Amino acid sequence: MADLPIILTCADYARVMPLAAGDVKPEGISLTLVHGSGGSWEMRAEMLRRALQDPKVHGGEASMAGHLRRIDQGDRSHVALPVFPLRNFTARDLYVRKDGAIRAAADLNGKRIGMYDWVASGSIWYRHFLRFIGVRPERLEWWIGDIDTPRPQTHVYNLPDGVRRPPAGRSLSEMLIAGELDAIYSPARPQRYDPAKGPIVRLFSDIRTIERDYFRQTGCFPPQHLVILRRDVWERDKWIARSLTDAFVRCNDQFAAAQRNFPYVSPWLDAELEETEAVMGRDFHPYGFEKNRDVVDVFCRQAYELGIVSRLITVDEYFAEYLAS
Repeated sequence: MADLPIILTCADYARVMPLAAGDVKPEGISLTLVHGSGGSWEMRAEMLRRALQDPKVHGGEASMAGHLRRIDQGDRSHVALPVFPLRNFTARDLYVRKDGAIRAAADLNGKRIGMYDWVASGSIWYRHFLRFIGVRPERLEWWIGDIDTPRPQTHVYNLPDGVRRPPAGRSLSEMLIAGELDAIYSPARPQRYDPAKGPIVRLFSDIRTIERDYFRQTGCFPPQHLVILRRDVWERDKWIARSLTDAFVRCNDQFAAAQRNFPYVSPWLDAELEETEAVMGRDFHPYGFEKNRDVVDVFCRQAYELGIVSRLITVDEYFAEYLAS
């Protein structure tokens, strides 16, 4: 019997390249991994859109928060796999004005913060990190909008009462530089960011120290995206959920081994990997259900506490179809 053809979309993360190149193959599946190029944020957004909306593909990379909200709304049109191509610590994404009054975490309390999205996975983890540094998100004045330029909308939602949008034509970066905001949270570096000259700088110049502390105390290396399948595709051949997950795990392992055995992507990658593994363990970017149960539970609880979803969704419910495969 011929292998089952499956097409998935994904951003062009180096971590998935063994699958994209065909060096790793899912058992019983002829996989085509349609990926972005050039590390483009716009291309990544297009891959996310196609995973959900393009009938020519069978799934792909998607927002963890988006999947959580669909479950909350009774929409089981897609099936989640415990594969997390995008993880990111969040201290690095908190920016302030170089000549502003915000110098330390405590200075943020009660202030005005701009953020790229209210319900996105990253924004949920942002508020988890704020609590870690002693800042209560509910006591901040929130502004939600574009950091520099208009971007494709990947989440459709209404802002809660009291959460504001910038005036038409104004970006959050402009408002920060003008003193109308005290900080902004952005996954992409603002265009006016410069670590030495400003006018926009990171609040935490030493992101490694605080992000390591965050990991040690919370156990979280925040997953933000996962891989989904269309439900109709999964229902016809439920075994593909396990086959694809296993292939992504092998792909992940192969990528990690290549970085250790041939660490020449950057001059100090060897030392960087040793330092990272000393803090986070050898499998610091894990795939699979059990290895991620606790961190996904934190994510689901945080989303519920923020009011992003109307009820607490358990990890087993989140991955119900995968567990039934």
